[in-house]
Amino acid sequence: MAAALLTMGIKLVAWRLTGSVGLLSDALESLVNLGAALMAVMMLWLAAQPPDSGHEYGHDKAEYFASGFEGLLIFVAGGLILAAAVPKLLHPGAIERAGLGLALTAGASVINFVVARVLMKAGQRHDSVTLRADAQHLITDVWTSAGVIVAVPPGRSPLPARWTAPVAVGAARQETRSAQA
Repeated sequence: MAAALLTMGIKLVAWRLTGSVGLLSDALESLVNLGAALMAVMMLWLAAQPPDSGHEYGHDKAEYFASGFEGLLIFVAGGLILAAAVPKLLHPGAIERAGLGLALTAGASVINFVVARVLMKAGQRHDSVTLRADAQHLITDVWTSAGVIVAVPPGRSPLPARWTAPVAVGAARQETRSAQA
């Protein structure tokens, strides 16, 4: 959860520095990571509770709620990204301090990649659908960030603004596809 807060903060700073809708889409995705992490912690705690009179076989199925909730959050983030990208497609503007924004985003992506690897190993070790889903979502976030980094050239130019809105639309599409998986 600390990693989700850290990456969200880094990506929000990158967006505010640049004004890039591509980096905004990346920051919104980090908000989903935080919500998913909070839900995962709650559902993993519930799943670990011993069987009781109302749940003779335990609470293991609670993990599936976390995965479903994460899918819903991803779908909502895709819609928000799309809503932010369309106006930028119609009225693009210059991107400021892109180099610094991209460096921050790359650093946040490294954090997400490391956390995803840790979560995937833990998910396999504990046979946890919640941890594996969280890991897969973070890997998708790393790839989405890579797309944004490639699409936003580090120099100042009015042209990149035309590039980042379509990348944000692509990120929204990727997010909704990830939510369906």
